[in-house]
Parts: sequence; structure tokens; C-alpha cells
Amino acid sequence: MNLNITNETAPLSDVLLGTAESCGPVPDLNEIYDPKSRMHQLAGTYPVETDMVLELAAFQDIFKKYGVSVHTPRRIENCNQIFARDTGFVIDDYFFKANILPLREKEMEALDDLLRDIAPQKQVTVPEHIHVEGGDVIVDHDSLFVGYYNGSDYTENITARTNIHAVSALRDFFPKKTVIGFELKKSNTNPRGIALHLDCCFQPVGRGKAILCPEGFIHAKDWQYLVKRYGEQHIFFVNEEEMFQMNCNIFSIAPDVVVSDPSFDRLNSWMHEQKITVEEVSYQEIGKQGGLFRCSTLPLKRIN
Repeated sequence: MNLNITNETAPLSDVLLGTAESCGPVPDLNEIYDPKSRMHQLAGTYPVETDMVLELAAFQDIFKKYGVSVHTPRRIENCNQIFARDTGFVIDDYFFKANILPLREKEMEALDDLLRDIAPQKQVTVPEHIHVEGGDVIVDHDSLFVGYYNGSDYTENITARTNIHAVSALRDFFPKKTVIGFELKKSNTNPRGIALHLDCCFQPVGRGKAILCPEGFIHAKDWQYLVKRYGEQHIFFVNEEEMFQMNCNIFSIAPDVVVSDPSFDRLNSWMHEQKITVEEVSYQEIGKQGGLFRCSTLPLKRIN
């Protein structure tokens, strides 16, 4: 398979889509790795497998509608494999294998079939001291945006998935690209006002536009840089409650086609105004685990 990802919105050709089949029972609190899942586990509203399977099937139907080739990870019994984005990411024609949380190591095994179709010289195994997940990496042509956390509590903070070393490593790997790090707010227990990944508070959309929630960033200068880059008139600003509901985590099939949740009224109206077709898929049950459309996809090839 020839990989090609140089931006977030070019027409999609191939994608790895997560699966909810055999995702296992409701986890114990010590098995949960994000505060939103923790909140729903404590409230007794944690999503059930049958509902999530239906949501992913509806998402897959949209891909079929647009002629996108959908790949799936090898199924592992009693393992949550919904969030494919966490396991890796593609930049240009390189596949980067993530250093995922130890609790989720089995998910990496499920990529074996996919990786057999990718040339070994195009696969990058990230060194152990570099932590990075796909949700924290956003590709914008000659620029890479990387969400990270560098607080003193990094090792105890389970929502800190990408460290400062990842920013430096990507700069070294892509010396011709501009690699910019953005430090994100984190919490093990409070699901509001934090960004589990960069794509929970920022994402390019359409042509030269973006969705942005300033509340997800630790440093004002970081989100202000994005406003300057894209232009305030081209940005849809998400508030803190909308970030909690995952409004930033939509998914682009093409510059003029986006998959979004029907509950995102304000965002969907804005995208319609930008002449973007909004394919609505209810993803509320999957969203209870702290991820949405971008989190459950790993794009492999877009057509420039």
C-alpha cells in the first residue's frame, strides 16, 4: 500500500476504521484511561457494545457512499479497538507506530495485517522515551501541529499522551517542515476544560478554515498563533461545553464533505454556510469514551 497524508482535508482514499466488536464488558475504574469514560462508568451510563457497533456501521456506510476503502484492525477478543487514531498516524508516506499506554498494548498487535502491506522502510517505530499518539498530530502541508504536555505530573497524568520529546523528534525527522508544539490542559478526573488530544480542541476543515477551542490550550500564545495563521474570519470558535461534547473531533472526507454529529447544531450550520456538505452520524455513545470521529479513524491515503 502506498501511503499519502499531507493534510487533513484532501479527498480520502483509504482509512483504518476502529471496531467496537468484542470490546469487552464495562471496565473497572482502574482500567479506564480518560476522565469522560470514568464519569460515565460512575454514573452507570457507560456505552454498550451493540450501540457502538451500530454507530461505527453508520460511519462506515458514509465512507462507502464516497468510495473510500475501509480497513479494519484484526479483532482481538474483549479489547476496546474503537480509537484507531491512538495507535499510529501517517505523515507523507510514513506510518508512525505510536507508543500507546501500557493498558492498551494489545491494540498494537491488531495492526499486524495492515503493516504487512506497508513497505518496512516506510514504517517508523518511535523510541521508547518518545510518547506520541495520532490524535495529537495534525498535518497541514508543510507544517505539523503537535499537542503535548510537559507538566511535572506528566508520569502520573493518564491523559498526557504525547511528550515534548515527540515535538523534537518530528522536527528531526522532517527538517523541511515547520513543526509547532501546543501544550494542552490535562486532568485525570475532570472531563471538562481539558483536551485529551490536540484534535479535541483544534482541527483544520474545508479549504483554509479551522475549528478551534481556546480553552483547551495552556498558553494563550498557542491558540493565538492559529488564529493568526488561519485568520479569525475563517475560524469557528468552539466554547468549553462544545469541546466537552467533542465538536472539534469531526472528520473530513474531502474539503467539501465532513462527517459530524447531528447534535452539533451551531457547528453544522457554520459548515453549511462554508458550502461544506455535512454527513450526520449519531456518535453519542462512542463519544462517552472521550473520542469521536477523528479519534476512531486513521487515514492512510488522501488524493492531493
